[in-house]
Amino acid sequence: MECLVRASHRPKPGEALACEKGGRLLTVTRDLEHGIFRVRLTLEPGESVFDFLGVVGEIPLPPYIRRAAESLDSERYQTVYAATPGAVAAPTAGLHFTPELLDRLRGLGFLTTTLTLHVGPGTFRPIEVADVRAHRMEGERIDIAEETAALVNDARAQGRPIVAIGTTTVRALESAVTPQGRLEPGSGEAGIFILPGHRFRLVDHLVTNFHLPGSTLLLLVSALASRERILDAYGQAVEAGYRFYSYGDAMLIRTAGPQDSR
Repeated sequence: MECLVRASHRPKPGEALACEKGGRLLTVTRDLEHGIFRVRLTLEPGESVFDFLGVVGEIPLPPYIRRAAESLDSERYQTVYAATPGAVAAPTAGLHFTPELLDRLRGLGFLTTTLTLHVGPGTFRPIEVADVRAHRMEGERIDIAEETAALVNDARAQGRPIVAIGTTTVRALESAVTPQGRLEPGSGEAGIFILPGHRFRLVDHLVTNFHLPGSTLLLLVSALASRERILDAYGQAVEAGYRFYSYGDAMLIRTAGPQDSR
């Protein structure tokens, strides 16, 4: 398996690492760069990888949250509609939604559906090249059910705006849409890198948190709303004392409508 390793020194292939929690050992088999290593672990009889992680792991809070994970994080740092394990972090725009809020939205006539995108470490990797187009965006696993694709395609045919909750949803939708604007169901990988100039084929509006400077996420929202509007919104958020990042506030980016060219 592949994992991010934080150790007192850069481990070498063949070296055994002891987990801080649980006392279990991992053996490094390959250095994949950027702090990612391929490791071999020994499971107990009948034990799955997720069982193992439950013993040695804790909630993977973002690095800018400078405290240890607490028991309450297992509830707070998770969306109420999460269903399939596999992501390295929560899609934080979804943290603002409660079952009660979702029920209110449905009562107002909004249609809701879900998809799966397993957030990977590439989402948080800063852009370190002078030309952002040269940045390599890592793929993330996605799964879109037939029911989800049918609902989205019907909504599009009716002229309803498609409102994505979070940048992960945008990447999933824009990776799985055809040139004709139809969402394709199935499993695959979202490898799309969205930056200003991208032609959105499906997403009209976006609920999103405030992101780190120099991040691919900031480029994505700038592609949807323009760099000038985003910087203006961020300036107003700073002036008003809004909270940024994972446990922070959110904004709604609204475009003119599903038929608009941007």
